[in-house]
Amino acid sequence: MSFSDLPVEVGPVYEGERIRAKQMYVELGGPKIEKKFELVRVKDPKEIKDGDVKIVGPDLSDMEEGKSYPIGILVETAGPELEVDIEAVLERRIHEFCNFVNGIMHLNQRYTNWLRLSKKAYQDGFNSLKFLGTILIRLYKAELPIVKQAQVTFYTTIDAIAKPYEEAMKIYDQRDERARGLHDENVDMFYGCVLCQSFAPSHCCCITPDRTSSCGSISWFDARAAAKVDPKGPIFEIPPGECLDDFAGEYTGVNETLKKRSLGEVDRIWIYSSMTNPHTSCGCFEAIYFYIPEVDGFGIVDRGFDGPAINGLPFSAMANQTGGGKQLPGFNGISVQYLASPKFQQVEGGFSRCVWMVSSIKDRMYDLLPEEWRDLMATEKEVDELSKLRDWLREKNHPIVERWEEEEEEEEWEEEGAMIPAGTQTMMIPGAGGIGGFKVTLINCKIHAEKVIIQKLERGKKKKK
Repeated sequence: MSFSDLPVEVGPVYEGERIRAKQMYVELGGPKIEKKFELVRVKDPKEIKDGDVKIVGPDLSDMEEGKSYPIGILVETAGPELEVDIEAVLERRIHEFCNFVNGIMHLNQRYTNWLRLSKKAYQDGFNSLKFLGTILIRLYKAELPIVKQAQVTFYTTIDAIAKPYEEAMKIYDQRDERARGLHDENVDMFYGCVLCQSFAPSHCCCITPDRTSSCGSISWFDARAAAKVDPKGPIFEIPPGECLDDFAGEYTGVNETLKKRSLGEVDRIWIYSSMTNPHTSCGCFEAIYFYIPEVDGFGIVDRGFDGPAINGLPFSAMANQTGGGKQLPGFNGISVQYLASPKFQQVEGGFSRCVWMVSSIKDRMYDLLPEEWRDLMATEKEVDELSKLRDWLREKNHPIVERWEEEEEEEEWEEEGAMIPAGTQTMMIPGAGGIGGFKVTLINCKIHAEKVIIQKLERGKKKKK
């Protein structure tokens, strides 16, 4: 396979390339564009014109420098061994293959895809999406030999993308629906995915029936198909091994695999926790599940939300802290479909601790949310300031109010001079704006103190003697 006839180089060495706003020629999709998608379909060979690339709307050479445009990517494939069940697997490789191109940055997936073309690549002659379509076709055939024929269509205007976008959303929903009937205890194999390691070196997704990949595009069924089709590829089997804690979702096999795949950075995860040994986050996660210390609850915000979340931070600010393969208690990248899982962050109480989510997610998942919690979670339409959230939760009689009362009783008990029982005590101390911070764990301790003072020592300032 050769790319010598193309204006830029192509290869895995260019994965992870970042193209900042000042470096880009144009942006396709991303947070500024409402409708965008990428979809792979398996078709009858008679419906495929092998190697054909179509552009419905303006091409790169017709676009204005520095602007953002809609993008729909439809890849249609054919081959005697291809099945509809592996469409999502083929689809996720769009992310990898686009990032092989020197001068293109691709992020996210499905209906959140985001591409940038660099000024340098455009100046070098990469002035048509036909180049990208040709690259995708060649890479599919080379990397996945079961693909015998392929054609690509790009949609780049609001009008052109409208109908194929709606069709794509229906297909995504059908795939998700199929995956909801299976649970972790029903299977003897989990799966891992490292497609995002070019951007998050220590991240490895653990995909189970109850926990879809953080990007939302790979269910357990998709991962199983991918591991069979391409056993040496980025999606692979994870034998669960011994279950150390079924409520937390901790398995010896998962811990061992993640330690190996993260190069020792992560050696333990609880699949169903957001605060203790949380799952790492990549950079393509659909949403962020974040802790709100002011009310001892959690909120959910997705990439499409334009504006600050209830904690005063926009998605982009939290994403910078959450992603990169870090284990950050209280900030987890999740898929929207994970909200439909009965094991959703159950260690911390699941939806009994969820107090706020953006309306787009709530509207989309409303019928799949537990009925008793649906109307107890505020959105930006009911509460848009943190100072108002506590009163709103009291009015709704949210179960979180009982936690406040219990905590107040404990504080009164401690103020009377009672001893904290010996054992393990854990305190979460958030950083500025609720981001980051650190955890203090006291093991086998007995504490009696009238006052605890925690001070941050500024660099360069000497402590007074």
